Amino acid sequence: MGNPINQYGFELTQKVLGCAFEVHSGLGVGLLESAYEHCLYYELKINGFSIEQQVPMTVRYKDLIIPNAFKADLVVEDTLIIELKTIDKLLPMHDAQIIHYMHLAQMPLGLLLNFKEKSLKNGIKRFCFEQYAKRNSSYSSHSVA
Repeated sequence: MGNPINQYGFELTQKVLGCAFEVHSGLGVGLLESAYEHCLYYELKINGFSIEQQVPMTVRYKDLIIPNAFKADLVVEDTLIIELKTIDKLLPMHDAQIIHYMHLAQMPLGLLLNFKEKSLKNGIKRFCFEQYAKRNSSYSSHSVA
């Protein structure tokens, strides 16, 4: 049997990506990021996912606490951060953005989705940090919608 985070993470992201493909197929290319975000939120919700939108995240630096330092576009099952883009090309700075978000929020999984791609499969990047799986003690037995 494989690592529970790898199996769960793969299953979760596959199902989330199915919803993202549905939105991309339905809306096409050319809308603002917020339209895709709202539609993906809706699609995930009607498919039974626990989902939050525009989730405020806190940055802690030494004794300084900055509430609402950034907002994650979508958080699924308190495990996966989704960052949406509608840009010509994903760049290393976009990878860095979601990686920082994941570290600050201690989320084990991340998806970077670029809805401006003609084929969404060309605008997908997955991220996994197994060290944060322990944050959710039920992770290994967590069921996927």
